[in-house]
Amino acid sequence: MARAYSLDLRKRVVAAIDEGLSTREAARRFSIGISTSGAWYRDWRSSGRLEPGRQGKPKVSKLDAHETFILALVDTDERDITLAEIAEHLAVERGVKASLTTVHEFFAKRGITYKKRRRTRPNNSVRTSWRRENNGSMDSSISTRAA
Repeated sequence: MARAYSLDLRKRVVAAIDEGLSTREAARRFSIGISTSGAWYRDWRSSGRLEPGRQGKPKVSKLDAHETFILALVDTDERDITLAEIAEHLAVERGVKASLTTVHEFFAKRGITYKKRRRTRPNNSVRTSWRRENNGSMDSSISTRAA
């Protein structure tokens, strides 16, 4: 992921624009994007701050506060419950809008997985994989050479 521009550069760009340079000219002088220089200046005029915001995903999920509710849905439900149904229960009963990805990441973060189908026993009547033969053996060859 790209790093944020330094606070020193941000201060110099805003100072240049404040002294009369246009955002386009300031962007060209400091080799940054035009929209970047404009955004920095607007942020500085509205809030007085120049510090970059935090980058990356949030550390805390909005579903963490509802952990017991979600886990109770999974444990007490006799039939399989889908991620969409969990999201729907959250919206109706708790007023929390969550996408399927958010619900999936909630379970993935806790290492909870669910296999829809149990593993089947190996088939004894039909070979399902090729035997490992020695390199160069003609037994494992799919095509045959004309003799």
